[in-house]
Amino acid sequence: MDIVITGQQAWDVEIGSNCKNIALEFAKKNRVLYVNSPLDRISLMSNRNDLKVTKRLDVIKKRRPGLEKIQENLWVLYPDSIIESINWLSFDWVFNIFNKWNNRVFATSIAEATVELGFKNYIHFNDNDMFRSFYMKEYLKPRLSIYYSRDFMLAVDYWKKHGAELEPKLIAKSDFCVANSTYLADYCKKYNSKSFYIGQGCDLEIFMNASDEEPEDIRSINGPRIGYVGALQNLRLDMNLLHFIATSRPHWSIVLVGPEDDEFKKSSLHQLLNVIFLGSKDTSELPAYIKSFDVCLNPQLLNEVTIGNYPRKIDEYLAVGKPVVATKTDAMGVFADYVYLGETQSDYIRLIELALNENSSEKVNARRRFASSHTWENSVKEIYNAINAVENHS
Repeated sequence: MDIVITGQQAWDVEIGSNCKNIALEFAKKNRVLYVNSPLDRISLMSNRNDLKVTKRLDVIKKRRPGLEKIQENLWVLYPDSIIESINWLSFDWVFNIFNKWNNRVFATSIAEATVELGFKNYIHFNDNDMFRSFYMKEYLKPRLSIYYSRDFMLAVDYWKKHGAELEPKLIAKSDFCVANSTYLADYCKKYNSKSFYIGQGCDLEIFMNASDEEPEDIRSINGPRIGYVGALQNLRLDMNLLHFIATSRPHWSIVLVGPEDDEFKKSSLHQLLNVIFLGSKDTSELPAYIKSFDVCLNPQLLNEVTIGNYPRKIDEYLAVGKPVVATKTDAMGVFADYVYLGETQSDYIRLIELALNENSSEKVNARRRFASSHTWENSVKEIYNAINAVENHS
């Protein structure tokens, strides 16, 4: 197949993303055009000296080609156009006029690239790009249009402003939708009955092969060690729950590995002797920290931002073989047989004690086997299954 991908994440952004991993997996069997979003007016004005902006300007001014071949079967397109920054517009009808113009400009660049590559009868895969790709089905006329939901974007004010109206319409008019969590699949199904849960791919090799050697800064910390690895953000994590666990069981060491936001930095957790903040670590170091924990935690808050997200952190914990206690959500349902799921503060205490007491080599191996099934190959295979299901019943 020929596949055109548009989405939120540019190829040249340093951090990884679901969409880039999916593109790489697609490219093993198909020709793929990964399209960066066009340069917008505000980014041009505020970041003119940024190397990523100057590269896009060079493409727009025809100083360099917009198409780059990344590897066999995979190209990245830097569009040769500028779009207007319009999210500040208050009236939906005015926003929609300019958004349609932006989409037309964007689609023109994409169409020219598909001609250059000889793409025909291609599939359009849209990674949560509810504004810039809203009219791509109309302008590009792809063989299939697929909407990929991997985050509940409407929990963020920027996307909610116009997305509350546009995303449901985009989901409804797409040929089908895929989602990386059961919560988001159910959300999409409200507007399009052809919505599929495809799971989440993870790169778990370094976690499956975690070193037995404990990091130096954790060796002196007494056990049992109840640990968390990841960004410490007040919006996502329940600080009151962490405080309750630490004060209820002062002989447990609560070990937190990751960067803190301002709320965490000034929280009362820093006054508790058995709560240890170890700060940010390089990704390559994280498996050794997880290996040194007796129980891993995901004490997330329940809100619009967290409730539907697939927690890749859980797969990382399980890949090391560790028992995990986490907050019960719809998205966590797929982990129910391998993770201790709690709803209250007292649940957490009870489940951590249970996890400490009943751990075994059989449970360790079962967790690792389960985590190892969450590959990008398996996730993309589910997309192929959805394509076949939709086309065979159309």
